[in-house]
Amino acid sequence: MTKTVNDQTTPLAASDFGRDFLWGCATSAYQIEGAAAEDGRVESIWDRFCAQPGAIRDGSTGAVACDHYHRWPEDLDLARSLGVRAYRFSIAWPRIFSGPGARPNQRGLDFYARLVDGMLERGLEPWATLYHWDLPQYLQDAGGWQHRATIDAFVEFADTMSGHLGGRVKHWITHNEPWCTAMHGNFDGAHAPGGKDLATAMQVCHNVLVSHGRAVPLIRANSDGAQVGISLSLHPISAASERPQDEAARVRQDGLRNRWFLDALTGRGYPRDVLALLADKAPQTAAGDMELIASPLDFIGVNYYFPEMVEDAPGTEPVDTRLVLPAGLERTAFGWEVAPGGLTALLTRIARDYQPAAIYVTENGSTYDDVVGPDGEVDDRERQSYLVRHLLALRETIAQGAPIKGYFAWSLLDNFEWGEGLARRFGITHVDFETQRRTLKTSGKWLRAFLAGADQSADPSADPINDSTNG
Repeated sequence: MTKTVNDQTTPLAASDFGRDFLWGCATSAYQIEGAAAEDGRVESIWDRFCAQPGAIRDGSTGAVACDHYHRWPEDLDLARSLGVRAYRFSIAWPRIFSGPGARPNQRGLDFYARLVDGMLERGLEPWATLYHWDLPQYLQDAGGWQHRATIDAFVEFADTMSGHLGGRVKHWITHNEPWCTAMHGNFDGAHAPGGKDLATAMQVCHNVLVSHGRAVPLIRANSDGAQVGISLSLHPISAASERPQDEAARVRQDGLRNRWFLDALTGRGYPRDVLALLADKAPQTAAGDMELIASPLDFIGVNYYFPEMVEDAPGTEPVDTRLVLPAGLERTAFGWEVAPGGLTALLTRIARDYQPAAIYVTENGSTYDDVVGPDGEVDDRERQSYLVRHLLALRETIAQGAPIKGYFAWSLLDNFEWGEGLARRFGITHVDFETQRRTLKTSGKWLRAFLAGADQSADPSADPINDSTNG
């Protein structure tokens, strides 16, 4: 069982992490932008998926979300007010290309130029993610990520955006969580496009990784001095018991969940044990693919939320394992275990086994059932506690020698949370989706005080700064 860091009385200061440590916050295009049919944007797989009855828990869509497309100056002001130095965002592919052979949409290019300029004017380093799951629907209609033509389309997209923004954006993430693109989108059907076939999912996974590898040198060529990486959703894995069968299940789960990506990206190829398990459902590869996937990286981005516990379950796809959810553990409203020690275990393992040049925590956050008080405030002490304990774990990880260079809080805003719709809130800022009013939560006030070097024992509710804005 992953040890949980529970000591909230330990003094914690931003200075503990060093002057060069990068503090940031993160968002993604479909989750916040809205303006789904404006300025030449075309349909994405998420627009189509949201239209399917029952696909989204609360029946909502990202058509409006946080209306960030129109309110981005306010949101960047909010990010700046927190004291973060970096802002991670994603670029909506459907805003840039409208169909096969189409020229880039100038209105889409102009939007992201304005957005990046707004970051730079506020002293925020832009961290651009090229793909955060919003594939244009016209590409899905032609076969989607299952077909290698989508690799070519992604390379054109990456070339276009890095060429357009390369003089101003120096940090690029090719893909966010290819596991989710492949498995949630094409195996368990929880995400767009809603497929449920393991062989398709594994082919999607491979093609996404190939597209990553092909994009890396292009981005470097278009953006002098660029730092390029990928963000992976990774989990420390434990066995449900000491039975040899469950320990073997742990190895299998780790192989598909973690080693599949880390091994391939670092030049080791796909794990042979996982390929053997997948058998005829393993992806079809072409000559040179694995060398492309292993294009040298400047950093690995790690998105950490919770550990996984598994037991042996013969006949259960994809690798004969079943997730176990022990009773009595602290969990978020999503049902995810709160285990800050898992962050230390995961990052030290990556540093030891793969020796990356740098690791950034590109997402970490929690969802709780926030309550808006009579004064409009949101006192989310559970989220604040989550944040404090994970930063304590991160400080311990750095003390153990792992090359952790930065941390991005997920998320700046409550947003459209994919299959959960608007029902789950990850933000350190509350968004009233009817009025678009933004209100910094207690957790956000704590982070601001922490980054400013303020006394962390101070009552965040006593902050004199106005924390609400009207949309």
